Amino acid sequence: MRTRFTIWRALATAVAAILTAAFLTPVAAQAAATGTSPSTRESRPVYSYAHAVREAVWVDTGLDGDGDGKTDRVAADIVRPAEPARQGRKVPVIMDASPYYSCCGRGNESQKKTYDAQGHVVQMPLFYDNYFVPRGYAFVGVDLAGTNRSDGCVDTGGRSDIQSAKAVIDWLNGRATAYTTRTGARAVKATWTNGRTGMIGKSWDATIANGVAATGVKGLQTIVPISGISSWYDYYFAQGAPLYDGGPDELAGYVESDAAHAHCAAVQKKLADGSPRSGDWTGLWTERNYVKDAAKVRASVFLVHGMQDLNVRTKHFGQWWDALAKHGVQRKIWLSQTGHVDPFDYRRGAWVDTLHRWFDHALLGYDNGIDREPMADIERHPDQWVTSRVWPPRTTRTTVLHPAPGTRAGVGTLGLRPATGTESFTDDPKLSETDWAAHLTTPTAGKTGFLTAPLTRDLRLSGSSTVTVTATPTTTSAHLSAVLVDLGPDTIRDYADAAEGITTLTDRTCWGASTAGDSACFKETAAKTAKVDYTVFSRGWADLGHYASLGKGVPLTPGKAYTMTLRLAATDHVVPEGHRLALIIAGTDKDLIDPPSTKPALTIDLSGTRASLPLVGGAPAFARAASGTATAPAPRVLNGVRAPRAAEHIPG
Repeated sequence: MRTRFTIWRALATAVAAILTAAFLTPVAAQAAATGTSPSTRESRPVYSYAHAVREAVWVDTGLDGDGDGKTDRVAADIVRPAEPARQGRKVPVIMDASPYYSCCGRGNESQKKTYDAQGHVVQMPLFYDNYFVPRGYAFVGVDLAGTNRSDGCVDTGGRSDIQSAKAVIDWLNGRATAYTTRTGARAVKATWTNGRTGMIGKSWDATIANGVAATGVKGLQTIVPISGISSWYDYYFAQGAPLYDGGPDELAGYVESDAAHAHCAAVQKKLADGSPRSGDWTGLWTERNYVKDAAKVRASVFLVHGMQDLNVRTKHFGQWWDALAKHGVQRKIWLSQTGHVDPFDYRRGAWVDTLHRWFDHALLGYDNGIDREPMADIERHPDQWVTSRVWPPRTTRTTVLHPAPGTRAGVGTLGLRPATGTESFTDDPKLSETDWAAHLTTPTAGKTGFLTAPLTRDLRLSGSSTVTVTATPTTTSAHLSAVLVDLGPDTIRDYADAAEGITTLTDRTCWGASTAGDSACFKETAAKTAKVDYTVFSRGWADLGHYASLGKGVPLTPGKAYTMTLRLAATDHVVPEGHRLALIIAGTDKDLIDPPSTKPALTIDLSGTRASLPLVGGAPAFARAASGTATAPAPRVLNGVRAPRAAEHIPG
């Protein structure tokens, strides 16, 4: 826990900094006035949070999403230190653009914005303003178009969503117009900022940060996306297989303001028409695919994701990370064992310290060494973290493993040598990946599994896998799932629990300064763990009818073989010595994809089926680790986490 400065010490430090600044060299004066030391290069809490400037502006987006004949204005609530402006200095901005400030709340305690009689924000959700405003940053909370106090309509990741935040960055840099009221004509300029902006947020908020960065907007120096979407198609579909029974139109209706309800029906119809439940790729999805524009990203990226996130699934961070790497974007990553959880709620002290240093480096330009530290922090066991100098490690190689028949039907082997033969299963929509894995060592009708020998040394997978399947269906439609399993006892975070790997406690710790209306003190958490016999650590799904193209699915011909490559979710997982690595191929993964219109039996041609895995050390590492005889283990029912809950429809 970080101990906060007492009031007298903060005031004394601020007064001393102001008095001495006049007698110092320009560089030293700036360091003193901002509460930093040239040796430590760390911003310090020398400014008054209690007397911070709180104001609201409405920024013109240049769009007319609600069709009322007037360009939309989005509300931006600002909390900034008063002292720098009085001293003639300008401050950088930390921004969280969100649709959730009034409908749903932010953080583990679901905080919402509250306002005083003048319409100025009193409570800004989360700790960002409490912690960073005293350290010389402004914090800006933006209501996306169609939400809270903003005009327009929600378009679920589209142009209006992204422009809501981009327009504010343009205003901060003198390229857009803002007004003091939602409908008035009095313009206001951001004379108090140097325009250097960092965006942060979780889930939909993180998605907006990704999308704004993909525009290449000038002034955006860094983004910190926590569990963010990188392509909205991949939020609703997995290669044609529907992940949810709803669409972006329903999501827009969920978060939009009461005012937007009255005039946004046309926008919601456009969203529905552009996202057919067939799983076909349309122009709507192209507009909402930020990965294709990774080359435009100017900002550095500090990416955070839970490796067991079954809401914004980890394919999102994997494809975004790979695209950013391809274009040389400065990057850092944290990967936890949690589900859809903010790092403030599973690694609080380290998170605040790291985020502080990241923003100091990106927005204040401090050479604090964070850019030279290991690129990745990975939670290997609950509350036990390791680092990687680069991610994935440089020795990672795509290694092709082949399934082969075993001594029992549906319980085969997995190794480097190609094999022949077939295995069969019947799609049972009542079964989930936990049912398959629990019976991995037992022949069952609903899946087929393939296992290595017990490993003689640890085997690490780092990155994204693919599984190519050649399958012959008995009906005109079929869905496929491919699941990677670590078979062996372990204690893991219980990501299938309602809180997705954490337990909220009653004690509070404080992270910044407080006021009567905005406390910096938040409930502590602890890891929620489960003892298991196996761990599902990567998954992929597809509709076999989209084998040739995402653009158009087709009916299947019963009895005809089709080949399709499933793209599995990115991960970083070590299968330890003594455990087995397993691949499961099955149909509908209950509550994680919706079932097809039929219940097919599928025959898998093993000669045309393979798994391409990102193994650290490549094929030689696998050969050394899996050198034993891959005999089937004794049949028994294995214990794991509970079955995945019905999929969330809200990236919150």
